[in-house]
Amino acid sequence: MLDMPKFPGLSGQDIVKAMQRLGFDVMRQAGSHIIMRRGVSGCVVPNHKEVKVGTVNGVLRQAGISADEFAKALND
Repeated sequence: MLDMPKFPGLSGQDIVKAMQRLGFDVMRQAGSHIIMRRGVSGCVVPNHKEVKVGTVNGVLRQAGISADEFAKALND
């Protein structure tokens, strides 16, 4: 089984910034959820102070991004 990197203490804004570095654009916002898109890939990011690790991994699955790719974008 693959070991998923942990992303503790990330806010919705942290996730959005990292996704933008990966080429995603904010399409719209519905309440506290930000809809992002890159080509045909899209994802919904909850705009909360702290997003749970499982939710972050779900966003990455939706977007078709590897955890390593996301970790690099976070640290840039």
